Amino acid sequence: MNIVRNDLRNIAIIAHVDHGKTTLVDEMLKLGGVFRDNQVVADRVLDSGDLERERGITILSKNTAVTYGGYRINIVDTPGHADFGGEVERVLKMVDGVLLLVDAFEGPMPQTRFVLQKALELGHRVILVVNKIDRPDARPGEVEEEALELLLDLSASDEQLDSPVVYCSGRKGTASLSPYEPGESLKPLFDKIIEHIPAPGAPEGPLQLLVSSIDYNDYVGRIAIGRVERGEVRQGQEVAVCDHFDQSLRYKSKIVTLYRFEGLSRTQTESALAGDIVAISGIEDISIGNTVCDLQAAEPLPFVQIGAP
Repeated sequence: MNIVRNDLRNIAIIAHVDHGKTTLVDEMLKLGGVFRDNQVVADRVLDSGDLERERGITILSKNTAVTYGGYRINIVDTPGHADFGGEVERVLKMVDGVLLLVDAFEGPMPQTRFVLQKALELGHRVILVVNKIDRPDARPGEVEEEALELLLDLSASDEQLDSPVVYCSGRKGTASLSPYEPGESLKPLFDKIIEHIPAPGAPEGPLQLLVSSIDYNDYVGRIAIGRVERGEVRQGQEVAVCDHFDQSLRYKSKIVTLYRFEGLSRTQTESALAGDIVAISGIEDISIGNTVCDLQAAEPLPFVQIGAP
């Protein structure tokens, strides 16, 4: 029996470099109430690394979350540059759908093709976001056709081909369902996310969490980030750490602190359920690709290759 979290959506934003992903996330955070109306916010708030700001690109995936209309939306802003394709593939396993962002003039680019193919192989639903619609040289109709041709060329399923289109200006923070009608806010985009991206589901059973990325903090050390694929995870819980590809790896540890994402911050929480994207600290040697399991169920628990096509 599957548990479905109807109050939750997990999405990733994928696109070619410089097509406006991080700027769009800035505006989504504003609509989600992360910033005060009069708060001065730096452009590209998610690009916090010195190298990212110097080069003007996103290198590592960033996790954030907003609340909209009673729904919690976890957003993963992924790298768009070809050099960081491996990072994209890992984080796509945490989500249930993607926003495919394309520039209203440039259209789909080679890196768009690579990332989209990975998302389609995982069975993710797609929302096509034609961004920078306010460009004087924008050609939204042609770009939409090019994106559809790309989906066909990548053997998208009928469901994936039936992708809604939203026309946005990330810099202005507006969205519309028509290229000929200017938007007033990003509400049409949020509404499509709720409507089209499926709620996360997971089988009932003991804890299973796949580590998709690693962060580091001087105070707590390594911080593992991943999605709870099954069961419940609790702060202070004793767990087993395993690896599907290395059957010899199996050791006992403890989750010292459990975090969930709130806007641009991580906040401590007592527990999280299947479908949630969380961060955990206290497991010193944890690595990307490890699975955190319920300690009591670790021995008889069959290993599942989470996210396999």
